[in-house]
Amino acid sequence: MIRVLVVDDSALVRRVLSEELSRFPDIQVVGTAVDPYMARDRIQELRPDVLTLDVEMPRMDGLSFLAKLMKHHPLPVVVVSSLTPEHSENALRALRLGAVEVIPKPGSQFTVPDVGRRLVRAIRAAAVARVRKVEEDSGDTDAPAPLPRSLETTHKVLGIGASTGGTQAIERLLRALPPNAPGTAIVQHMPPGFTASFAERLDKICPMAVREAKDGDILAPGLALVAPGGHHLLVRRSGARYHAVVRSGPPVNRHKPSVDVLFQSLAESAGPNAVGVILTGMGADGAKGIAELRAAGAHTIAQDEDTSVVFGMPKAAIDLGGIEEVLPIEGIPSGILMALQERVRTSVVA
Repeated sequence: MIRVLVVDDSALVRRVLSEELSRFPDIQVVGTAVDPYMARDRIQELRPDVLTLDVEMPRMDGLSFLAKLMKHHPLPVVVVSSLTPEHSENALRALRLGAVEVIPKPGSQFTVPDVGRRLVRAIRAAAVARVRKVEEDSGDTDAPAPLPRSLETTHKVLGIGASTGGTQAIERLLRALPPNAPGTAIVQHMPPGFTASFAERLDKICPMAVREAKDGDILAPGLALVAPGGHHLLVRRSGARYHAVVRSGPPVNRHKPSVDVLFQSLAESAGPNAVGVILTGMGADGAKGIAELRAAGAHTIAQDEDTSVVFGMPKAAIDLGGIEEVLPIEGIPSGILMALQERVRTSVVA
């Protein structure tokens, strides 16, 4: 039984979320709180396993409370936020502060049952997440490792898939890659409204250029494209160039964008010219796709258990035989570069 404390200043939201969560036998709402001060007392009294948290509340905002909580009393937190540009910035900051997931509030875009299903999955992921003390922008990242001058990345492509805990993992990975890294396609499970802000932040802090993918974008060296929330991202080849295909369609493995969709497209379009990386996340999305990618000749890497917030996606990929290397997050950038060097040597020899 997962014990949940719901923190929101809206009585309606507290009631709706509590009623939705009570429909699931493995989740128990042990209490609610209208602001962080009440939440602090309820945490001491009720000892919840997971906290759901609004970011805009009276007396103390949710982000300030989250920063204090993750510094002094780390606890799995799922942020429930409205979908506006301002709220998406706050939601992404919440992830940097240590929140496990961000879920949209019920509204015009998402019905109550839809939010309920998303929230249940997020709470289940949070319940098994590795939560550590976090201080925002601690600078705990690796310095970029320059590619050898002789390494040609024009015909290479990098695919990255992640879910729970992935925003921080992707940030660490991209910050350690050089500005001439291969064209990169990224799927991070994230609702519509958040992926544009996520890409904008990465663009500001990473050596590579990063932007939300648009249909027809060219995957050139030094550019990373993030799948837009609510759409699948595929990579196709036309002549010597790879380009992005952004499309709608049904969810795959309950997700849209889906990591499997990206990896399967890379297996078809790039094969041995690709490197596939699967990072922290709940569930098995990406396992089948990265197995196909490896079978097509690509080098494949999974994040290890110790550095994953949730080891579900990497473990599923490993169990299916789709992984060549298992590395801690800090070792993945060098693993990618070494794999690229080896493929360039092999192609030159051939």
